[in-house]
Amino acid sequence: MASHSYHHGDLRRALLQVALEAIEEHGPTALSLRDLARRAGVSHAAPAHHFGDKPGLLTALAAQGYDLLAEEVTSAYETSGSLADAGAGYVRFAVDHRAHFEVMFRPDLYDIDDEELVAARERAARSLRRSVSGAGGQPPDPPTSDPASLAAWSLAHGFAALLVTGNVTAADPTETFRQVAAAFPLGSAAVEAPSAQASIRASSSS
Repeated sequence: MASHSYHHGDLRRALLQVALEAIEEHGPTALSLRDLARRAGVSHAAPAHHFGDKPGLLTALAAQGYDLLAEEVTSAYETSGSLADAGAGYVRFAVDHRAHFEVMFRPDLYDIDDEELVAARERAARSLRRSVSGAGGQPPDPPTSDPASLAAWSLAHGFAALLVTGNVTAADPTETFRQVAAAFPLGSAAVEAPSAQASIRASSSS
């Protein structure tokens, strides 16, 4: 095994990147800290020093993924003000960050109560809620539970999950999603519907 020298922060980032590559190849359940250390060319103790254990590593990856998702959805929506574009941003994230996406929606693999994860997940949920409320001309800070946001999330996540699992193929995933979204418009009436008792959070697998 080749030995590499990293600064503290650089090693953590390197381990996360190597973990993503391993997950792309074999999925999150096959990941091991020992194999991760081998791939990164560091001591077997290095991953445990930074993340504690495998769930700790996957928790960090999930939090990182939710932050990236929030950025993608926010950027896509702010560019056009279109809810379909916000959903297309969600789909683009899933396609471009498949390993993150797979981990994020496997809460059985990580610590769902981790503070950094909870905060990142809320940022992602807020980005989607604001896209829905903004597209419907509503105030920028909607309640944490509303049927329009849940519907938008279900549509974007469902299509993204079909793509990344190979059940659907599309030459242009984001454009195909826009066509799908056009068949199920989420108008202002949906945005104004009474609040539902369902929170937008990662609580089930994809």
